[in-house]
Amino acid sequence: MPTHTILVVDDEANLRLTLSACLQAAGYSVTDVGHPRDALSSLAAGPFDLVFLDLRMPDMDGTRLLGEIRQLYPDMPVLILTAHATVESAVEAVRLGARDYLLKPVDPPVILARVKAILAEQRQSARRREIVDQIQSLLDELQQLDGESAAAETVRQALPATPADLLAAIPPTSSSRFLQRGAYTVDLHARHVLVDGRLVTLPASAFDYLVTLLRHAPVPVSCEALVMQSQGYEVSRPEARTLARWRIYQLRQALEPDPANPRHIFTERGVGYRLLP
Repeated sequence: MPTHTILVVDDEANLRLTLSACLQAAGYSVTDVGHPRDALSSLAAGPFDLVFLDLRMPDMDGTRLLGEIRQLYPDMPVLILTAHATVESAVEAVRLGARDYLLKPVDPPVILARVKAILAEQRQSARRREIVDQIQSLLDELQQLDGESAAAETVRQALPATPADLLAAIPPTSSSRFLQRGAYTVDLHARHVLVDGRLVTLPASAFDYLVTLLRHAPVPVSCEALVMQSQGYEVSRPEARTLARWRIYQLRQALEPDPANPRHIFTERGVGYRLLP
């Protein structure tokens, strides 16, 4: 199998070299640079299979460099590296075309797992495009063999007109990544929560309860529905109240300025809970 090529762009020398060594030890071919202009020079020679990109660098920030990369190679995946202080910018970078982002410092197993997943996604996308091209080629051949026969015309009418239309007709494999409600921005993939641009850390189960409340907001959600949609199983009403009460307590501790006097997550007596984003 050919070695995958990875470009690491980060002005922090220690982090850049450590990341490069980690990737090389896993069998990847790595080019590392500390300045955006050096990144553009490397990219001018040809695409990489993946780019690691820091958001804060001299002369050209990562978001601007991301735009340059998207113009050069629209399909090349870019993985953003960011500190907690710039996570809002990382979310914006994903909206602008970055594949994903990781918060510094990142453990090597997390890095390698994400790289492996992204490269696998790239192979799947390339294979989809290859299949579409093959279908179009077969349609063209069918037209040459059968001319305007009824069989050829029936096949052509049953399928989209162009390869691009064919690709667009394939159902997406995942739903929207970001959930936006009021001051809340939730990354459903990385499981991060931003409130007015501030990163909030939540326990895993509390995160799922917040997502359920946000999806229904501002409509109240029963305790039974909260447990079912957040944890995936049915329980009795008393059990649901007990489970939901603890998760709501965790959410209020993390999200409310004064948890004893909530302004966002309200108890609806006899029903459950309601969130005002």
